[in-house]
Amino acid sequence: MTISTTTNKISFTGNNSTTVFAYNFKILADADLQVYEAGVLKSLSTHYTVSGAGDAGGGNVTFGSAPASSASVVIVRNMV
Repeated sequence: MTISTTTNKISFTGNNSTTVFAYNFKILADADLQVYEAGVLKSLSTHYTVSGAGDAGGGNVTFGSAPASSASVVIVRNMV
């Protein structure tokens, strides 16, 4: 299946209370995302979950614990 969007990354700043971060590009499987918090690659199922795989409009990354205030949150599509 072909993915027709060129958007593959979105960035946020943590605020110590938000746990859900939206991405607006299509992925085919939860593992097609890499999620970084404060520059550290996080692990799917251990640190966060993904919803919206297969949806053209994207979905959400939900952290188990809210990223710290001013911590960067970067969501990258990485389909291999």
